[in-house]
Amino acid sequence: MIVPESEALLADLRARLPQVPAGLAAHDDYELDPAMAAARAAVLLPLIPGPEPALLFTRRTESLARHSGQVSFPGGRSEPADLSPIETALRETMEETGIAPGFVTVVGYLDRYLTGTGFDIQPVVGVLAEGFALAPDAREVAEIFQVPLSFLMDPANRRRETRVWQGRSRSFYAYRWNGHEIWGATAAIVVSLAERIGVISTP
Repeated sequence: MIVPESEALLADLRARLPQVPAGLAAHDDYELDPAMAAARAAVLLPLIPGPEPALLFTRRTESLARHSGQVSFPGGRSEPADLSPIETALRETMEETGIAPGFVTVVGYLDRYLTGTGFDIQPVVGVLAEGFALAPDAREVAEIFQVPLSFLMDPANRRRETRVWQGRSRSFYAYRWNGHEIWGATAAIVVSLAERIGVISTP
């Protein structure tokens, strides 16, 4: 259940976040090949309330064909049976982490994110209720960990990096937390959340 002290957090987030899917924003110098159709996908930003709220992340296994070993939010490609991005995000979260949809209260959306690898990602923000349990899928998830929201919202803890990818230079956000590198699409979505809730702004 959502404890009473979380009600104010829920109300505040709903007031600050779009309540319908937002538009497609340009991020991190990605350019999609015109011949490549973007696949719809959704991710959940699982917010754990409490005296020090935190965001939950997963680290993908090294055996996956795409983005192996990278830090991400739970989520994935939309399936024909999914009626909305929320259904995609909650289904994928359940499959990857074991968190049941009944423990997630959706509070809003962020701008869609287009990746250079051909995914049109809809981020969904959800607050986790007390009592959720983790049962990660060992085929996809190597680790599940939390990062304090205050750390992610502080501009001193994020940086801009530039790397050459597919023959061109691109710039992206990155964080480091307890040995974990959070970068690329995941870091950009974190910054988008910070901008929406009014804690930090993009430099």
